[in-house]
Amino acid sequence: MINIRAHLEQSFDANIFIDQQSQTIDTVKIGVIGYGYWGPNLVRSFADIPGSEVIVVSDFKLDRLAKVRSRYPAIKLTTNSQDLLTDPKIDAIAIATPASTHYELALAALQAGKHLLIEKPMTVASEQAKRLIEEAQKRNLVLMVDHTFVYTGAVRKMQELVATKVIGDVYYYDSVRVNLGLFQHDVNVIWDLAVHDLSIMDYVLPSKPYAVSATGISHIPNEPENIAYLTLFFEHNLIAHIHVNWLAPVKVRRTLLGGSKKMICYDDLEPSEKIKVYDKGITVNGSPENLYQMLVSYRTGDMCSPKLDMTEALQTEALHFLHCIQSGKRPITDGEAGLRVVRILEAATQSIQQQGRLIELDLGKVAA
Repeated sequence: MINIRAHLEQSFDANIFIDQQSQTIDTVKIGVIGYGYWGPNLVRSFADIPGSEVIVVSDFKLDRLAKVRSRYPAIKLTTNSQDLLTDPKIDAIAIATPASTHYELALAALQAGKHLLIEKPMTVASEQAKRLIEEAQKRNLVLMVDHTFVYTGAVRKMQELVATKVIGDVYYYDSVRVNLGLFQHDVNVIWDLAVHDLSIMDYVLPSKPYAVSATGISHIPNEPENIAYLTLFFEHNLIAHIHVNWLAPVKVRRTLLGGSKKMICYDDLEPSEKIKVYDKGITVNGSPENLYQMLVSYRTGDMCSPKLDMTEALQTEALHFLHCIQSGKRPITDGEAGLRVVRILEAATQSIQQQGRLIELDLGKVAA
């Protein structure tokens, strides 16, 4: 038994990440499948926080396992992920493998009675995601999707500013997420990069989109699209646009969120002032029926940069996962959130294949 000083509650609000009364709980024993790009971060996070212990890591490449051994000599290593499923000591499994392998590994983990943290995107098909949700519910297991940006202080602050109407009615979400590489072979750029913005939108925006239009193209023969543009349509004149690109000369991670009262600029590459809130906008005077009398005036006020929780997002996420296992609460980025994102990705892919045709979305069954 150990002592944990901080827990996360079910819904995020302004005080969600303050320390709470300590509670004595059992250590959650973790197995990690995949030690490629993201796996080392998961192992580090669960190894460093109280309340969890990484006991087994699986990867089919021996050189990756050698890196685990050099840093974490006490962790058991295996090239067979089945060893984690049959190990009775393991309470939960974290999957950090290519997206195309997620479904089979995740289903097997749930059927083995393991709680599950699965890297984004949750699956490559919505039917697969629905099957995982059903399996987790049937077995009363925690199913959490690794939508890491939701757990950053910046995104939580944006959600707070939207939910409390500080920026007024939301007009638009406009995001650019570009860089040079890393090219993926099993998914296109929207499944790799746009998934981040879709998960942020799912958490921050007050409603869900009803349709999507997307265009994209590949500049490498027989490889997935490396550049794409998504436009998502919401009720009440809310619109979202996402630009993603693996072939950009610079790395950009910038989002604009426009409201009727104020506007937000979120730059994830800023070292400190990641969120800037601008008291800027327009005021319309006169009657819309009489265009000659209607006047648009511009408002320019101060800019402020609110203080953010600078705790590493993955540490916050890992603590939330442990808390949900111990308390039985539903994760913020649960299976339903993962399914909503996958459904949009599917529709956007369909739209790209049809040169931008508008594809309607049916998110009602998994609406938050």
